[in-house]
Formats: sequence, structure tokens, C-alpha cells
Amino acid sequence: MCECVEKKIRQEVNEIMKVYKQEKDNLIQILNEIQEKYGYIPKVAQEEVSKYLKVPMAEIYGVITFYARFTLEPKGKYNISVCLGTACFVKGSQAILDRLKERLNLEEGKTSEDGKFSIDTTRCVGACGIAPVFTVNDEVYGHATVKKLDQVLDELEKIEK
Repeated sequence: MCECVEKKIRQEVNEIMKVYKQEKDNLIQILNEIQEKYGYIPKVAQEEVSKYLKVPMAEIYGVITFYARFTLEPKGKYNISVCLGTACFVKGSQAILDRLKERLNLEEGKTSEDGKFSIDTTRCVGACGIAPVFTVNDEVYGHATVKKLDQVLDELEKIEK
């Protein structure tokens, strides 16, 4: 990341934080706003939060990695998440995840080099009645199959050409 981008992030993060008192109790709210703004929590943002709240970087890292909501890596334009909750899992969501990883040549939690795709898993999206499910950004695909996943990926790849 170039210095100009780091400087911009530092300024923006400081703007976010100035509405909060410098109390450790505000850590999650601040991280949430940073996550909303950037789609992940950049290291430079963590450093600014650490200084502002006087909380060690290790503690901030611990919070970020504890909560599934937060991520340390930018997500792709198309963040694809496969539900591995009980209802989805017993109806075959692992095969969907395996196909997704094979098709995109990516591991769970990673983003493609071109920034177009990322893969995540979730434990439940509250759509057990249409299990198994996967999501692309905020769109839920129910009664999912490997074939349906391939069709959705084909469409996304067409859009990107």
C-alpha cells in the first residue's frame, strides 16, 4: 500500500473515531464502522485505533479474528459464501464449497488476485427451509446444487468480460 493511500486511510479512520470517546468499550463499534467503509480492516486502521484507544495491537487483532463479521483481507467484488450450518451441510453444501474452491482456484477466506471473487463460509443465514444455500454478496441462492453454482459463476464471469 502506497504512503498516499495509508495517509488517506489514517485520516478517514480518525474522522470515524472522533465521534467516539477514547474508551476501550468503543472498540467494536469503531471496528464495525471501519469494516463497513473498507470491506475489511486494514493494518494502518488498526494502528490508528490502537493509538486512539490506547489498546495494544495484539488485543485489536484478537477482537478482529474472534468475530466472524470482521476480516483482515479485502473481499472480492463478488463475495461468495457457502452455508455450512447443519441443515445446509446435511443437504450437500460441502460439495458446493468444494466445487467453488476448485472452480475459482481459491481457498476459503481468500480473494482472487484480480479482486473479483472471494470465498467465505457461514454457519447459518436463516434460510434452512431452502437448504443448501450460498450467497453472492447479499443475494441468497436456495436449493443450491453444484450445477446451480456453476451457472451463477458463468453469469458472473460473463458480466466481468
